[in-house]
Amino acid sequence: MAKLHCTLIQADLIWENKVANLQKLEDMIANLSVPRELVILPEMFATGFSMQPRQLGEPMDGTVVSWMKRVAQQYRIILAGSVIITEGDKHYNRLIWMQPDGKFTHYDKRHRFAFAGEDQHFTAGNHRLITQANGWKIHWQICYDLRFPVWARQQSASAPEYDLLVYVANWPERRAHAWKSLLVARAIENQCYVIGVNRVGADGNGIAHCGDSMVIDPLGNVVVHLPEKERTETVVLDKSNVDEVRTKFPFWKDADHFTISQLNDRDE
Repeated sequence: MAKLHCTLIQADLIWENKVANLQKLEDMIANLSVPRELVILPEMFATGFSMQPRQLGEPMDGTVVSWMKRVAQQYRIILAGSVIITEGDKHYNRLIWMQPDGKFTHYDKRHRFAFAGEDQHFTAGNHRLITQANGWKIHWQICYDLRFPVWARQQSASAPEYDLLVYVANWPERRAHAWKSLLVARAIENQCYVIGVNRVGADGNGIAHCGDSMVIDPLGNVVVHLPEKERTETVVLDKSNVDEVRTKFPFWKDADHFTISQLNDRDE
């Protein structure tokens, strides 16, 4: 069965400094000595969780996405993480899925963190993103989305939609218990692997982040739990584990079947 090498980049992001962050992250990628296929960066990896999109936002052909394209091609990896993107008068907290051939797709964060004013500066997304790599279907979400299980829930009535659920985040240390608990819950209820990639260090507002980047198996067992320091970690996921759990415990067949309505203009 298909295996997937996933590398978690748990970085201490430099506040609103794109040049320094891109150099730091490329150095961390270049120093990877293990096989890598999918490399996952934190939320807003180029700037930290800034509410200054007018100053820091870029178009899709800007510096940060161009950097992702070059790095993915140079190191022959799939590279994913979220950045501040500006389109017209709207700003998005946008996750980019960049392939080594330069093709990419994206997901705009649906649940904006109003507690920090994200809803005042960024436009919400209205579509989920499920990508494919090496026989795996991967569902992508961003930070605060973790608190809203319906948005992540497997929706297909005939078979599970995805095998791996990934959250990229700038999740504060003071709410670390919620982060760790909800990641485990998402794995159990969706019978899938879950990866959460968080940053470490204090941001420009003095908010501390302790990392706690994690990999959790479909039974809710923690496979990887990174300590509170900057580091990389590569884990090999085996899809046969997902299939075995779903065959032995076919709970997904008893789930409520539903669809999620799309956002309308008033929601934006």
